[in-house]
Amino acid sequence: MLFEELNLIEPILKALQTEGYTQPTPIQEQSIPSILQGKDLLGCAQTGTGKTAAFAIPMLQLLSKPHTNTKIHKAIKALVLTPTRELAIQIEESFKAYGKNLPIKHLVIFGGVGQKAQTDALHRGVDILVATPGRLLDLMNQGFISLKDIELFVLDEADRMLDMGFIHDVKKVIAKLPTVRQTLFFSATMPKEIQILADTILRNPVKVEVTPVSSTAEKIQQQIFYVEKNDKRGLLMHILQDKTIETALVFARTKHGADRIVKDLVKVGVKAEAIHGNKSQNARQRALTNFKAKTTRILVATDIAARGIDVDELTHVINYELPNIPETYVHRIGRTGRAGLSGTALSFCDAEEKEFLDDIEKLIGLKLPVTEDHPYAMSWQSLMSGAAAAKGKSKAKPSRGARPPRADRGAGSARTEREPNLSGAKKTAGAGGGNRKRWGNKPKSSNS
Repeated sequence: MLFEELNLIEPILKALQTEGYTQPTPIQEQSIPSILQGKDLLGCAQTGTGKTAAFAIPMLQLLSKPHTNTKIHKAIKALVLTPTRELAIQIEESFKAYGKNLPIKHLVIFGGVGQKAQTDALHRGVDILVATPGRLLDLMNQGFISLKDIELFVLDEADRMLDMGFIHDVKKVIAKLPTVRQTLFFSATMPKEIQILADTILRNPVKVEVTPVSSTAEKIQQQIFYVEKNDKRGLLMHILQDKTIETALVFARTKHGADRIVKDLVKVGVKAEAIHGNKSQNARQRALTNFKAKTTRILVATDIAARGIDVDELTHVINYELPNIPETYVHRIGRTGRAGLSGTALSFCDAEEKEFLDDIEKLIGLKLPVTEDHPYAMSWQSLMSGAAAAKGKSKAKPSRGARPPRADRGAGSARTEREPNLSGAKKTAGAGGGNRKRWGNKPKSSNS
């Protein structure tokens, strides 16, 4: 199918042609006609499948029709709510690209920067507002934003909203929306809590699901490295000796942990920057720009900051620490293997994280291959005994829970989050690794 077959208006088709787009992706092909018909939509597709265009294109077309009520020409008619600054910026850029030939005004607002430029733009009039929950509620409370004329509401990355603790903010926003509206609900995964939320705000929605809820892209080569916690630093340095890894996105569980990884990489001459919630918006954008331009080889990110990172031809994602929420693993590795390209996801797993790995494999329905051909390999016996000890310790402290707190929860999180131990990488091979060949020296090997 071609975009011309989706009954799109000429200004949008011309913009798509300028962008070099001729064929819609499956999520776009299935979503656009239903949205143009004014139907609510529940879209489930893994990251990198073109979800943003799936709602941005038909929204622009719907809002291009003249309004009978001329009194609301300055009113906000569409709201896109999204969890992170980076994703908000990316979505607004999509509206700008696809709507370049339409007289539709759009604005992105988020925290971490001064509000004056945002409030000035709101005063001049905005048709489409892209926002993160915190700044939106702040400006609503100050009287700068009214949602009473919203015709289209998009909740994007709903599962991440839940993960990040934004669910109460989302409900506050929804309470201020008109009852009569069109709602588009998008999520990369569909856990039970998200399904319940969708049921409360959607009316007879069309459901679009282009991939299984918990699937990982087929073209992503996934590998697990069993390693002692104290050896993760050495393993990362060792893997990055492979010069074919031009750029890599490394995931840390905490903000402080991400900074420590960057510090250690810079010490050995690897250009690296961190992106997380404690960084200013300018610093985050600069780090992302450098990474996209490949002037920075390694970008170290926490899960919250990484959502919305869309880097063309990113070949490697490295999970320095496994996430304690299995759906997060799907999000992380989805940063690579985008737009039909291949990618590689390497994950470090210590004894305490074996439980997380079990949950991930259960979710995706796949036993991940283990790479033992590296100098820090942890024996299976050590892994299992350590995992059993960690599990017993967590049961002995039921009030703390078996899993660590989720990262980037805000003030005080640095005191409660678990952090990686980056001290003292081994100079000799780990258990059973004395005669093993070094990982990365055999690019043709399936284990390299």
